[in-house]
Amino acid sequence: MEAGKAKRKKYYTDDQEKMARYAKALSHPARVFVMDFLANNLDRCCYSGDMVEELPIARSTLSEHLKELKKAGLIQGEINPPYIKYCINRENWDEAKLLTGNFFKR
Repeated sequence: MEAGKAKRKKYYTDDQEKMARYAKALSHPARVFVMDFLANNLDRCCYSGDMVEELPIARSTLSEHLKELKKAGLIQGEINPPYIKYCINRENWDEAKLLTGNFFKR
């Protein structure tokens, strides 16, 4: 260990940090809409253009919301230039549901 760099104590569990990341990503109604839209879409994937027609926000604003959901790991994008097809990241979505459900059972 380098001089002056003490190991920091970890205060939060991995599950607490994951749940906070997922909750932050879902902290805007447009992002909740996107997750609901993808979850209810028959093939569970769609292009951002499909969603922008349903929301009263600019395409660039939707892009920022998609970026936040992707950063949190809740969605993934498949690039087919010039379009990006978005899908729910099933593994992380299931984990978010489990963590949230367990939290609210307390």
